[in-house]
Amino acid sequence: MSLKKFLSTMIGVVLVFILVFGIYSLNITVSKAGSKKVKITLMSTKGEINSQLEDVAKSFSKTYPNVNLEIIPVGAGQSPFEKLSTMYASGNAPSISMIDPSDVAKFKSYFLNLTKEKWVKDAINGTLDDITFNGQVMGFPFAIEGYGLIYNKQVIEKTIGKFNPSTIKTRNDLENLFKKLQQKKVTPILISPLDWSLGAHYLGIAYGAQSKDMQKNYEFIKKLKTGKVNLQTNKVFNGLLDTFDMLRKYNYLKNSPLAGTYEQGPQLLANGKVAFWFMGNWAWPQIKDANPQNSEYGFLPVPISNDPNDFYNKAIVAGPSKILCIDAKNNSKAQQLAAKQFLNWLVYNSDGQKAWVYTLSIIPPFKNINLTPNDPLAKSIISYLKEGRTFRTPILPSDHWPKVGASMQKYLAGIIKRSQLYTEIKNYWLTVK
Repeated sequence: MSLKKFLSTMIGVVLVFILVFGIYSLNITVSKAGSKKVKITLMSTKGEINSQLEDVAKSFSKTYPNVNLEIIPVGAGQSPFEKLSTMYASGNAPSISMIDPSDVAKFKSYFLNLTKEKWVKDAINGTLDDITFNGQVMGFPFAIEGYGLIYNKQVIEKTIGKFNPSTIKTRNDLENLFKKLQQKKVTPILISPLDWSLGAHYLGIAYGAQSKDMQKNYEFIKKLKTGKVNLQTNKVFNGLLDTFDMLRKYNYLKNSPLAGTYEQGPQLLANGKVAFWFMGNWAWPQIKDANPQNSEYGFLPVPISNDPNDFYNKAIVAGPSKILCIDAKNNSKAQQLAAKQFLNWLVYNSDGQKAWVYTLSIIPPFKNINLTPNDPLAKSIISYLKEGRTFRTPILPSDHWPKVGASMQKYLAGIIKRSQLYTEIKNYWLTVK
C-alpha cells in the first residue's frame, strides 16, 4: 500500500471514529438532559376525586418517569379563586390550576397561551368558548359535568313500582311522585344546604333558562348589573323558586335545613333514606362507595313550570365545569413543558384516556376519545347530550356562589321571604362591575 493510500485510509478511520464518538456523546448529552427530574404540581378543586387523582399522577409517571406530579387539594369550603390568589401572592403558584370557568378571565395574564396545542382542534364544539380571549385559548377543558335531581331507581321502584323518568314533565308531576313516596314512608328528596350548590347550581338554572340564545342570557345579566330587571315579575326566576318551595316541603332536612353536609348526601341516597338528591355527577365516587351493590341511578331535570312542552322541564345543565390552566409566571420552561405533556397524555395516550374516563369517572370534552365512564350518572348525562336536552349557564362572577348562595341558604331555612331574596340578589348584581 502506498503512503498516500495509507494516509487516506487512516484519515477515513479517524473521521468515522469522530462521527461515531460525536453521536455517542450527543446521545449521552440528550439522555442526561432527558433524565433530569421535573416536579410539577396540580391544584385540585374536585375534592371528591383527590385520591383518584393521586392514582392518575402515578400512572402518568409510568409514561413520563422523569416527571413527578404532585396533587395539591383545595380545602373544603375554600373557593378556587381564593386559593389561587393566595398562591400567586406568595409566588408559589401551581404548575397546573384546576379552576372554574369564571376564574380563567381573572388569572389569564398569569397563564400560558395554549392556542397552538394539538388538542385545541379535537375539543368538542363550544367547550373552548368561555376560555378563549382575543383568539387565544387560555385553558384546557377538563370535564363535562351535569347536574339535576339524581334519583335512586331501586328505591323508587321498590316503593311504588315501575318508574319511567320520561313521565315527569312538570312540577306537578314531580310533586305527585313525591307524595306517593312520602305515603310509603320514603323521604322524597335531600337538599344539601351548600352555598355553591344553591348559589352556583340551583340558582344558575335561572340565568341559563332565560333563553336558548346564550348571548341573550348575558344581556340579561348586563341588565341585572344596572338594576333594569324586575325579578318579582321574571317568569323563570319565579318558576324555579316555586319548584324550590315545593322541594323544601319534602326535604329530608326540613326541620333543620342548614344542618346537612355534602358527605351526608351520598350515604342517604345510596342507602335508600331519600329517593332524590339535587347534585351532579361528580358525586358518583361517593355514591358508589356508600353502596357498591346499586348502580341504578339517573338524572331528572329540575322543572321550572307546569307546561309539559317547556324545554327546560326536560333538559339538564351540562357543560365544561373545570378548567386546567398552566402557569407562566412561577414555573420554569421545563415545568411548563411537563404540564403540557400531562394534558396531551390525557387526550392522546390510551392509558391517559382510561385514567381520565375510568379512574376519575369524567366525561372528557374531546371528539377523539370514544370511551364512556362506567358510572350511571355519566351515562345519563351522555344520553341527555345525544338527545339535545342540555343547556349551559352563563359564566357568573367568582363571588356569586358564596354571596348569593348565602341568600339562598337563608331562603331555604325560611329566614327571609322571596321578596327579600330578590332584593338581596338585586343588590348583589348592583355591586358587580
